[in-house]
Amino acid sequence: MSQLDRMLGQFGYAVQAIRVSGCLHLKSAVTSVSDTALLINRQWVSVDPFRAFDLIEVDPSEPGAANALRVGGRVIYPTRHTRTGERLTSAGVDILTVDLNELAKAEGAVTCCSLVFTAPVQLLRANWTAVE
Repeated sequence: MSQLDRMLGQFGYAVQAIRVSGCLHLKSAVTSVSDTALLINRQWVSVDPFRAFDLIEVDPSEPGAANALRVGGRVIYPTRHTRTGERLTSAGVDILTVDLNELAKAEGAVTCCSLVFTAPVQLLRANWTAVE
């Protein structure tokens, strides 16, 4: 971690180690769903490092439900986590649900199965025209 801290420190970032248990990685336990809110499974990660945020807890019957992908103003979210999805919607989070049942069988989720990037609008329009 000290190497990462040195590399990012020059850009004004600080690195903090977060311990997780019962899951593959941090994004399985907690993800950002807005500028001020995090979706979290407190069984897999301590809430202490995240107290500055509004915390939306996953439904206990859906332990893998904290893995969400925020893109712009929406959150891409698995259809299989209906109860936690309702919690997000009730909290005012705009979700777009996707069926990831087959990926979930191999512990795949929206954050690890996605590549998010920004492209110039002109490039996107050129590709849309070519596909149409």
